[in-house]
Amino acid sequence: MHSDDPTPDAPSRDEGPPTIDHLVIVGSGMAGQRLVEALVQREGAPRRITLIGAEACPAYNRILLSPLLAGEMEREALTLRGADWYAEHGVELVLGERVERIDRAARRLTTAGGREIAYDRLVLATGSTPALPPVDGLELDGVHAFRDLDDAAALTRVAERGGRAVVIGGGLLGLEAAEGLRKRALHKRAREQDGMSVNVLQRASRLMNRQLDATAAGLLEAELEGRGLEIVTGADLERLEDDGRGRVCAVRLADGRRLAADCVVLAIGIAPSVELGRRAGLEVHRGIVVDDSLTSSDPAIHALGECCEFEGRTYGLVEPIWRQVEVLAAHLSPHSSNTTPDDETPRYVERPCATKLKVSGISLYAFGPIEPDDDHEVLTYHDPEHGDYRRLLLRDGRLEGAVLYGDTAAGPWYFAEALAGRNLDACRQALLFGPADARALLDATNAATPNPATPHAQDRSPQEEAA
Repeated sequence: MHSDDPTPDAPSRDEGPPTIDHLVIVGSGMAGQRLVEALVQREGAPRRITLIGAEACPAYNRILLSPLLAGEMEREALTLRGADWYAEHGVELVLGERVERIDRAARRLTTAGGREIAYDRLVLATGSTPALPPVDGLELDGVHAFRDLDDAAALTRVAERGGRAVVIGGGLLGLEAAEGLRKRALHKRAREQDGMSVNVLQRASRLMNRQLDATAAGLLEAELEGRGLEIVTGADLERLEDDGRGRVCAVRLADGRRLAADCVVLAIGIAPSVELGRRAGLEVHRGIVVDDSLTSSDPAIHALGECCEFEGRTYGLVEPIWRQVEVLAAHLSPHSSNTTPDDETPRYVERPCATKLKVSGISLYAFGPIEPDDDHEVLTYHDPEHGDYRRLLLRDGRLEGAVLYGDTAAGPWYFAEALAGRNLDACRQALLFGPADARALLDATNAATPNPATPHAQDRSPQEEAA
């Protein structure tokens, strides 16, 4: 049909697209659950919703696996919704079944147990799997991941036996796993022995190299070593050694060092879980490729969260995934009263994102470039006595990046100022001390300088320019 052809059979603006009859969501993790909760609150949502999960339990908060392993939290505290909630909201919950096949032509999927489920729209929220290093020995007994409740339960049993653990990966997940093992072992075996020795291997030259500069990483390393962890940076893994009975007994590094191990935890990152989409013939690169409505190469199939890829990016942090949920919920419930007739259905766009983390009780906040370039002005504050560190990067008076360690209360204000693109020369001398003093200087300057009627383009915030 040509672009100027009439379309008398198209729905009117008031009618909108038809309500979806049956929506099936594959993946009952945090992203899939968040989508269900968004949809049941909207008018015009699909008439039927089926949520399928490979795990045998309803959705739970994976972020809390670390305190669960450490013995600081009970299992029940992780559950997001009990089974009764789904029945009350008319959601069919299918647990303990892995989807093996999608028949796109028939719009039907098949589980490993042989169950067939028809759909009108399908959402893949299959999450991610642990990234694996390219070395021999990964199949040995005693080698664990740390991604779900079964992993946490297995590592709890390991820690309670004591012994020698090696955690591969010095990012957030690896450090949380290492601290969880150490705490659980001490809690269980304090009267019998010193607990468990835990080594952390980091391939990069510093811990959390994607979030922290060298100073903050050094402070973190010193703190964790003071608690009893052994940190090895610049560690190039060569292989995991077999004890001759199919069980791991050591980790061998490329420089010849050998670390004895009763347990090895793989925590070097995540890889989008894309096999189901790939078998279905969807466009897949690193993740399942989606457009700005979270729609895949098949208009009846969407992807969400850690399994999807948008404009070459994949995801691991909660904040952008929650924004994806809001966009997709709007597309799946076009008649919702949450929007006015003049509202356009929202589209997903990338936004700058700050990283707010708590590593074993230590607060971290970072955004923007980690390493300064030649044009950056670098401001630093370090209070060793209280364990606080701040490093700000400015260019032409505007804040572009920050790393905060310890006291991170000013982090959101710094991030807001960076997004606004405001010139901060007037409060430069107070910037490191947080918003209270800096705002006073900015307000005084603004009071003395009339606001121009039309700001220059370079003074507008990223949101204003996008609008």
